[in-house]
Amino acid sequence: MAEKPIQGEKRVFMTGNEVVAWGALAAQADIMYGYPITPQNEIMHYWSRLAPKHGKKFLQTEDEISAGFTTIGGTIIGARAFTGTSGPGNTLMQEPMSMAEMYRVPAVFIIQQRGGPSTATVIYSQQEVTLTTFGGNGEGYRIVYSTATHQELFDYTIKAFNTAWKHRFPTFVLADGYQAKMREPLTIYDPEAKGIEMVPTVPTLGKEGVPGVDRPPVHMTNTRNTEEELYEVVKGLQAAYEEMWPEVEEHEAVECEDAEIIIVCHGVVTRSARVAVSQLREAGIKAGYFRPITLRPFPVEPMKQSIKGAKQLLMVESAQGQLARLVKDSIYGSTIPIEPMFRPGIGISSEEIVEKVQSLIK
Repeated sequence: MAEKPIQGEKRVFMTGNEVVAWGALAAQADIMYGYPITPQNEIMHYWSRLAPKHGKKFLQTEDEISAGFTTIGGTIIGARAFTGTSGPGNTLMQEPMSMAEMYRVPAVFIIQQRGGPSTATVIYSQQEVTLTTFGGNGEGYRIVYSTATHQELFDYTIKAFNTAWKHRFPTFVLADGYQAKMREPLTIYDPEAKGIEMVPTVPTLGKEGVPGVDRPPVHMTNTRNTEEELYEVVKGLQAAYEEMWPEVEEHEAVECEDAEIIIVCHGVVTRSARVAVSQLREAGIKAGYFRPITLRPFPVEPMKQSIKGAKQLLMVESAQGQLARLVKDSIYGSTIPIEPMFRPGIGISSEEIVEKVQSLIK
């Protein structure tokens, strides 16, 4: 058996769910807790096959609520733990996710979006943006990466573990049913071969020494006795979140410098936007696109700078304005007109984007 799951780097052809399992292995994850739900299921399937070969573990819990809480429990005692879910499972996990925010637990959650509301479809959507960024009760102290390709799915699965353990906020990889099920080529690799240093796991509970004698005791609670006490705790969380914001936020801006119309999108829809911008440029139309990679924390200042010369924004998403709400909040005060192109629960092609832009130009 190889010392590491991946030696150097290797070109492969995989489904997105398989990519996540290999990414978690590369990130030195110790255990996955999970409960079956489409289109996330194969993350569990692939992980449970790979885990025994590499000294890792898997536990299927009785439901998604348990999966979320056991992931938190494992992380607190120093395991590099993660879980994955979709749709209704994401809804059920909001309670443990909120607890992770209060405890500053660096748990990792993989979300493969499906259609909603409720059970809806098991295929694809971008309708879990609001739920994943600001779900649960509280202020949404989370880090959320939105991926567009299988390569990114691998890269950001690794990065999610590092970001979570460095900044100690729950961290999410937000993908979708298309990425989960389709196959495409990518390069998987040992992070060390790329010069990526993995942030070590440090237990919150169960540290060496006697509490109060060898080290300060650890007191964990997610319940506050007074309003004033909660206020101080939340202000502390906010301060820590704002401090790490500039380091964590990520975006992609293409052809925005002289663009008159900028397509705003995220995730898998970015693939169509890239092709559309290329075709529009060939047709003499000054188009570009802006894509937030971190939906939380949102790249506010980069977006403001990228769109400042545009005459119009085209908001393209497979939801009824969930990304648009994040954008409008971020660019509050801007007078640039925003045109919606909302397709909740269905894919969006480059041809549709080109047609929409051409109709706006006319």
